[in-house]
Amino acid sequence: MSSPTGPAPGSPRIDADAPGLPVRTPRSRPSGRHRKPEPLAAPEGAPALVLAVPGTPAPAARSLAEEVSSIARSELPGLDARIGYVDGGDDEFPSLEAVLTQAAAEQRATAEAAGRPDHGPAAVVVPLLAGPDSALLRRIRQAIMNSGSGAELTDVLGPHPLLAEALHVRLSEAGLARADRARLFTVATAADGIILATVGGEEAVQAAGITGMLLSARLAVPVLAAGLDEEGAIARTAEQLRAAGSQQLALAPYLIGPELADGLLGAAAEEAGCASAEALGAYGAVGRLVLSNYAAAMGIALPGQGLGAAVR
Repeated sequence: MSSPTGPAPGSPRIDADAPGLPVRTPRSRPSGRHRKPEPLAAPEGAPALVLAVPGTPAPAARSLAEEVSSIARSELPGLDARIGYVDGGDDEFPSLEAVLTQAAAEQRATAEAAGRPDHGPAAVVVPLLAGPDSALLRRIRQAIMNSGSGAELTDVLGPHPLLAEALHVRLSEAGLARADRARLFTVATAADGIILATVGGEEAVQAAGITGMLLSARLAVPVLAAGLDEEGAIARTAEQLRAAGSQQLALAPYLIGPELADGLLGAAAEEAGCASAEALGAYGAVGRLVLSNYAAAMGIALPGQGLGAAVR
């Protein structure tokens, strides 16, 4: 529809000097909430994200780390994601120090080729840990120092509401919790008390307790944290829950997986006399939290970054 002053926006325009086919004027780009967001990608020349994998190097740990890295890359195209093993030391399982040294060498070579000064960290190291482990984090810092990479070390992944969600999912997969808190259907084997198992000492237990409170709110059952690496701690926590009225307990590992020694979880579940869920593994939230820690270190704003913020 035309207006008194001319054709309506987006309608064909006739060129007076060259009669013939109408020339269409380009539509203006939508603005405001209807505008499509620009696709997010890693900045050119951004430091590598190096995932620091704890525990004994093994194919299962590598597969898990690769899947977590893949989740992070899918969320931020162009991301240079690498894997370094805290206890690695060969071509199959490269050590964290070796991966960082290589990243630093590549950064220097790129800077020299471009004729610009070499500045900034060569990598951002994200520990593949749900909670703090002071001894392990010291070793990671030492590897960073030895590499000469100037790499930046981020926080561990938790405490965080997304990890409480992941714990809920692992418990429901094992038939130890209802899958959907919105639908109040029951599960015959659902636990009425949960032991949140972690490793890394008292600091790790305290941090797990924060995520445990979030899990307790989701499931409406008591949740207590205990150290798998503290002798008798799991059994004592089980007794405490039973004394408070819980009859059917479950063990929920507040662990990604590689940091968990073989047989430790099964022995703890037997000691407590209860069933156990699987470790968190490569749950989608783990990959997103790895990327979130990297993005925070780099000052990259991710979509929805303000939602479900970490509990520190």
